[in-house]
Amino acid sequence: MVRGRALALPRTLAGVGKPLRSGVAAALVFLASGAVLVLEVIGLRLIGPYVGVSLQTSSAVIGVALAAIAYGAWTGGWFADRIDPRHLLAPALLLAAVATALTLPIVRYAGDLLRGASAGGILLLTTLAVFVPSALLSAVPPLVVKLQLGDLRYTGQVVGRLSSIGTLGGITATLGTGFVLVAAFPSSAIVLGLAGLLAVAGVACAVYLRALRRRTVAATLVAVLAGGALVASAPDPCDVETAYHCARVVVDPAREGGRLLLLNSARHSYVDLEDPTHLEFAYTQWIGALVDVLRAPGAPIDALHLGGGGFTMPRYVGATRPRSRSLVVEIDGGLVALDRARLGVRESPELAIRVGDARLGVADAPDDAYDLVVGDAFGHYTVPWHLTTREFVADIARTLRRGGVYALNVIDFPPARFVRAEVATVAAVFPYVALVAAPAAIAGTATSGNFVLFAAETPLPVDELEDRLDALSPSVALVTGAELVSFTDRARVLTDDYAPVDQLLVRP
Repeated sequence: MVRGRALALPRTLAGVGKPLRSGVAAALVFLASGAVLVLEVIGLRLIGPYVGVSLQTSSAVIGVALAAIAYGAWTGGWFADRIDPRHLLAPALLLAAVATALTLPIVRYAGDLLRGASAGGILLLTTLAVFVPSALLSAVPPLVVKLQLGDLRYTGQVVGRLSSIGTLGGITATLGTGFVLVAAFPSSAIVLGLAGLLAVAGVACAVYLRALRRRTVAATLVAVLAGGALVASAPDPCDVETAYHCARVVVDPAREGGRLLLLNSARHSYVDLEDPTHLEFAYTQWIGALVDVLRAPGAPIDALHLGGGGFTMPRYVGATRPRSRSLVVEIDGGLVALDRARLGVRESPELAIRVGDARLGVADAPDDAYDLVVGDAFGHYTVPWHLTTREFVADIARTLRRGGVYALNVIDFPPARFVRAEVATVAAVFPYVALVAAPAAIAGTATSGNFVLFAAETPLPVDELEDRLDALSPSVALVTGAELVSFTDRARVLTDDYAPVDQLLVRP
């Protein structure tokens, strides 16, 4: 044992040359980390038109992005210890540019094959959209760190500084993409713009480090441009990309005025531009039956519609009950603009439109203001969780006049856990509740189905509703009383503290 002598540690790392300029190192880490978060935010919008926007898809995007960050950082660090990072930085950026440019055509072609897929397909499509470019970009920070570790006395300072800058890049990219870029540009433009930025950064890095041949740079740029050109030939699932939806309006060849609105691949609304009383979808016919018997025939009503879609029900209310007033609260201003341009929606004294969140719209509504509140807001197949809770239903009850009715449309799949919980939730607020659905959906033998709940403080016009529903085809079931209690099967009431809607509504 040696006493009285301190162990001498080397101050420098062998094989590490002159560090990058601090500004260059910071810019590379900031750009690479930020680009990963741009891809993560945009990834959900890229896959949404094919597999929907749900907790599963958002979880898949976050999980795959984190896996790419972990794998890319590990791989980048491994290579940094074996090859001079100066020879790796520019190729990593240029390859990331190529992979980013190719993301759009890959996702669009693969998305058509995986449309409507369940968990496995969602993970596969997410991997195709996010993993490769994110992993390549995540290899950049450890390469830069290795170049900057020229003196072991400042290891903590260098690593901490660059880690902080990378985190700031991610924060900036997340906020900038979510609040600015998505509202200003289509996803395709954001992705191609990011690919171009990475290509420019890669070329600049190659020139600065003098570590890459011109032929390689030229080949990379050609590949980026080819990826952009492939986008033009790839099938585009959107007519309009809004802040919330990939939206498309399809003309019905069997009906001259018929228009089908698709949101993120889901059949969301159907309207007849020439006949607003035509209700194509079964669930709209069920709500239409309630509108017909809610008050005396032709008497005007005041209605609040939570979710606009194609404005099917506001049109029906206005056509069947002249002088009625409808307020539509729709969160997606881009969708409202599409409705005006393609579906002939026009504001008037009888139809007002408010762009905003439905829960906030109800909170701002006065007491005893409406005869009818229609809940028809969806994120793909799922009602947003904050529009399902007892607290929200209680606020709706506050806005209804005596004899007013809350009509709520939901979609569920066997074993119908979500609709059972929602019936229990609505029944915790309203003493009179009825459920309308196809008999097979009630029995649990249908693969999926719409369920419409009617709720009121006073007895519902059940007999009149049954007469209207019996005239419809296909047949429909109206469930009330003890039968509805049995259907609910002691389901737990949803609250602001407990509303696992996505977990209850799991597609097979």
